[in-house]
Amino acid sequence: MATPAPEFLRFTTHKSLTQRLVLSTLTGRPIHVSQIRSSSPTNPGLAPHEISFLRLLDSITNGSVMQISYTGTTLTYMPGLITGSVGTGGGGDIVRCVLPETCRRGVSWFLLPLCMLAPFSKGPVNVRFEGEGVITSATETGDVCVDTLRTAVLPLYEQFGILGSKLELRVLQRSCAGSGGKGGGGVVELRFGSQVRLPKTLHLNRSPGRVKRIRGVAYCTGVAASGNARMIHAARGVLNPLVSDVHVAAQYDQAPLVSSGDSSDPKAKKRTGIGFGLCLIAESSSEGVIYSADVPAPSSGGVTPEDVGKQCAYQLLEIISQGGCVTRVGAPTILTLMAMGSEDIGRVRLGRDVVGTEDIIGLGRDLKKFGASNWGLRDAEDDGTGDIIISVKGIGVGNVGRKIG
Repeated sequence: MATPAPEFLRFTTHKSLTQRLVLSTLTGRPIHVSQIRSSSPTNPGLAPHEISFLRLLDSITNGSVMQISYTGTTLTYMPGLITGSVGTGGGGDIVRCVLPETCRRGVSWFLLPLCMLAPFSKGPVNVRFEGEGVITSATETGDVCVDTLRTAVLPLYEQFGILGSKLELRVLQRSCAGSGGKGGGGVVELRFGSQVRLPKTLHLNRSPGRVKRIRGVAYCTGVAASGNARMIHAARGVLNPLVSDVHVAAQYDQAPLVSSGDSSDPKAKKRTGIGFGLCLIAESSSEGVIYSADVPAPSSGGVTPEDVGKQCAYQLLEIISQGGCVTRVGAPTILTLMAMGSEDIGRVRLGRDVVGTEDIIGLGRDLKKFGASNWGLRDAEDDGTGDIIISVKGIGVGNVGRKIG
């Protein structure tokens, strides 16, 4: 008797592509995505960063099957087992992901979905991002910098019983977006060595408390190091009257060297990834509640360090005013892990403005399509903040490659 063909979940847009690839890999449900930028006259089909993510996904899984149409406007993906960086061949215990110069997304765009897959891997997930397209700073397309990911998102995994001592994100070479927002030439290494059978049930529905301290990193590559002090001074001018404990570190790096692309001189190099930016982290008196803000200088220039410092400080205050225990950056990670966890009801408190975003609403719809239960929403009535308590029942997907015991 012939084996029945797998039932594909069908989508007709490239939006949330990485999110759907992650859910497909976690649940084992194959997907078919069509009409990927089919109306674009100049750049139809998958973008360079999406192709790079598919290659990365193929490197950390075993048995995955991907079929892309000739024009790149149609993708069929049948997921395999998440094996991590075990048995990658030739590269030791680390997977090397080389991003092309045409990449316009920050490296955090790759790291966020990768970290969601890593706890369900058979072995450790060690990935090194390198190449002319690695942008470690925040980007104008909305990606956060690696410092925000390390200090505001990775600590959330400890809430699910994932050991923070086995999570390491190292920035070996910083970079900002190059000319036209493309390419950076940075180097970033992720080592995710904490794999679990099932994420613990999360109960993060308490009051978010008050901000007790603010930390941050001011970074610049290839420009005057005095820009860091100017950004920090401008940000402190806004924040010091509100919070006394404010400390922002300064990080200066030379601009990365990449190939100049001159055919007459293949060994010629050029500097790229020049720029600066600021990220701020606010820690609350309630354990595990962190707010973050990121502002990069645009690749086109025309912005002073003082402008970046003030804008980042005001952005942080706006995010704090939205309330909740998790910001918009960390909410997709929290809600996805809750849905994949044990068959129990977990709760998380989010700000009303966060729940109402297109990203969170789209995530809820996608989770339902992949077999997760509906969310339960109710108002948090304890302090009149207008926050919303989201109740999520786990579907017990767990880590099928992890041995019991």
